[in-house]
Amino acid sequence: MPLNRGGGWQGAEVGVTSRTEPQAVAARSASAPADVEFRGVTRRFGPVVAVDTISFEIPRGSFHSFLGPSGCGKTTSLRLIAGFEQPDEGEVSIGGRSMVGVPAYRRPVNMVFQHYALFPHMNVADNVGYGLRQARPKLDRAEIDKRVAETLELVRLPRMGARRTWELSGGQQQRVALARALVNRPTVLLLDEPLAALDRKLRRDMQIELQNLQRDVGITFILVTHDQEEALSMSDTIAIMRDGKIVQFGTPQLLYDAPVNRYVADFVGESNFLSGRVTGIHADGATVALANGLALKGRWSAAGERLTAGEDGVIAVRPEVIGLWPAGRTAGDLDVRRAGQVRNRIYLGDHTEFSVHVPELGELMVRLPKSDPLAMSLQPGDTAEIGWRADQALALRAT
Repeated sequence: MPLNRGGGWQGAEVGVTSRTEPQAVAARSASAPADVEFRGVTRRFGPVVAVDTISFEIPRGSFHSFLGPSGCGKTTSLRLIAGFEQPDEGEVSIGGRSMVGVPAYRRPVNMVFQHYALFPHMNVADNVGYGLRQARPKLDRAEIDKRVAETLELVRLPRMGARRTWELSGGQQQRVALARALVNRPTVLLLDEPLAALDRKLRRDMQIELQNLQRDVGITFILVTHDQEEALSMSDTIAIMRDGKIVQFGTPQLLYDAPVNRYVADFVGESNFLSGRVTGIHADGATVALANGLALKGRWSAAGERLTAGEDGVIAVRPEVIGLWPAGRTAGDLDVRRAGQVRNRIYLGDHTEFSVHVPELGELMVRLPKSDPLAMSLQPGDTAEIGWRADQALALRAT
């Protein structure tokens, strides 16, 4: 049964649903108090600035992810929330209370680590109840047993308390680690790449389990990951990080549809990038001239900075918006249409990916749905034509 905000347990129906719509997240962000807040936080390790003057708010009861490559500052940000690190500058708050100087064991947070860190000499119930046995004032045995049983039920491991941890599958061990973190009823649950050790199918199953669990318990989950698919599928909000800074903060849909620059567009989803010099500025976008002189147009990103004439820019085109046809086939009203040759064809079940060499544009990735009959007809070596509309491409800053 789920945990309510007052610390008790309440009934709820478990089910798989989609993540919160962007409009709902925005409304909740404006109205809900922040469970976690950074204000001008900086953390240095000698000459290295791991976190560089970042500020953000994570609303109560949301699922948030820090996403970025190794060394971008996402794990340090999580450790600052956990209390394993203290900021050199700025303030970290949890539940409206400053945590500066507060040690980890006094913070209302718990963490699930990548390798779970289960105690091999303890059974499942003893692992889950470990934190309760350290609580002061001490809880009686009956209360500990009750809460352990409730939490094991919550993570769908009922009647498994007597099992040894080495007798469990990877997914079951991960649920034990989650139960151990949740049994203390934290304000915030921190997840440090907890799915990295699982195979692809099990990882996908556990992503759904984590979404359901977060909705059931109603507390804030904060995930660190370098896996864009994981962050996009699970999160209400995502912070894209680079060199200790947050490059963009927003909903998955905003980051995908309106990246602020090439870095975000490249990190969230896949894009074809066509680089050049900005030669024209329009009300709805910009024109970028490639090195070969070909001029391409793209619309402004809703969240991106506007380009100026003469600077470097890129036209970003998502693979799914590019059309692909056999040579000579009528393709409709397009702003860009070029001939090329299919180099590779990769069947991926619900869609097929093509690598197409276009002399003026280079190698482009095109993604066609399974329902498109052309996905089954074109083969490597075939001559083809590609095309897209200018309003389907984005004009972005090159960095």
